[in-house]
Amino acid sequence: MSHAHHDSAPTLHVHPKDPAKIRKVWFTAGILAVVTAIEFILAFTMERGPVLTSIFVILTFVKTFYIVGEFMHLKYEVKVLIWSIVLPVMFIIWLITALLMEGGYIFVERAAIFN
Repeated sequence: MSHAHHDSAPTLHVHPKDPAKIRKVWFTAGILAVVTAIEFILAFTMERGPVLTSIFVILTFVKTFYIVGEFMHLKYEVKVLIWSIVLPVMFIIWLITALLMEGGYIFVERAAIFN
């Protein structure tokens, strides 16, 4: 009974078929790196508060746009599919914002009643 023995491991050579796509991915990664660097700089230079939080939320949406559009290929889909994803997310964000605002209002009103 003999066993096959391989002296060398198989090698895999990957050659990009479309250099334009590779450049586009690197461009998107560069944009994400720049936005992340801006977030990093702001985190250490600005005072904590609603302004910094708002900037972070906006920059996070910018990064989300590029990630979903390029890496998940949503940018190349039909517009109806894009809106079927974007609209529910917008409503969820609105719901969370409304609930947080209402909860803050109720907290303030209860504190005023019990004081």
